[in-house]
Amino acid sequence: MTDAAAPVETRIAGYLAGKLGADDLRLRDVQRIAVGWSHETWLLDASWTADGVQHERGFCVRRDPGNALLREMSDLGVQFDVLRALEATPVPTPRAYFFEPGVDVLGAPFLVMEKVAGVCPSPWGSDGRRFYEAAAGRGVLPGSFTDALVAIHNVDWRAAGLDFLGVPALGTDFAAREIAKWRSLIDATGIQPDPVLTDLICWLEANVPSTDRLVLVHGAYRTGNLLIDDDRVSAVLDWETEVIGDPMYDVAYVLSELNRERTELLSNIVERDAFRRRYEQGTGIEIDDDACRYYQLLYAMRSAAFWMSATGLFASGRNTDLRLARTAWSIPVVLDNAARALGY
Repeated sequence: MTDAAAPVETRIAGYLAGKLGADDLRLRDVQRIAVGWSHETWLLDASWTADGVQHERGFCVRRDPGNALLREMSDLGVQFDVLRALEATPVPTPRAYFFEPGVDVLGAPFLVMEKVAGVCPSPWGSDGRRFYEAAAGRGVLPGSFTDALVAIHNVDWRAAGLDFLGVPALGTDFAAREIAKWRSLIDATGIQPDPVLTDLICWLEANVPSTDRLVLVHGAYRTGNLLIDDDRVSAVLDWETEVIGDPMYDVAYVLSELNRERTELLSNIVERDAFRRRYEQGTGIEIDDDACRYYQLLYAMRSAAFWMSATGLFASGRNTDLRLARTAWSIPVVLDNAARALGY
């Protein structure tokens, strides 16, 4: 059993040495990165000798602290299985190496995956906006951004073994499932929903769209969840809201005004018409604007659920991350936008 009092990097090193059959594993450039809302993440490089052969490799370790956003809906074991299933597909994802469901090593479940080259600037800060503006202007990233989503939606998810995610029936089942999922998160917060949110949920339930095509849906496809290397998407990250469902659910997220900052470029990267043409050509799926408008309102409900959950975590003292405290201010903004869309 790992010494729980040992530093995190020491425990990670011991775990990797055992998994890799390493005689002399050494870590360098260990850093915990302050990104993401639902898991703790460390990046590190390792070198070791096994069977007389010298090895070097970069790793990313994601740990579930048990008190973070989406804690009830963000199973690292599921993410590990999704990444494994996608390894043989054209979707750019990190290679998943190990999943540890127990608490003996790091005090909570964690997964170990490939450290992929690339950067992930926040689109909400000035530095990130300048990064994406410059990259978009060079012309390569807009196409790569669209192509990575095309690859996700073109995955033969049954052949990849992804039906374990749950397969909705064709028709209205997918949207109804999503409404129920996020309503359960709202209910779990114990916070009385705002009247606008209640009206929004009722409208969503009364206007559920039908779909005749099911694809692998990422659920949060945007800058901030992508690694960029040499103006190309090197990895799609944060497989926490993935489902089998309507492709317009992802497309609506890309098209959403909430998914960009001070620019008309979708996700701060690609022009709307260019995205539309390339996506439709790559998938053979025609973008349904009415369905996208519906799903953008469903995303408003989901965002309210996120921020209500985050606010409750901070207010109860279960999580002291100040970013969670700030989310209370986001709830009325999201609901005001939804009210306008509903014609208030």
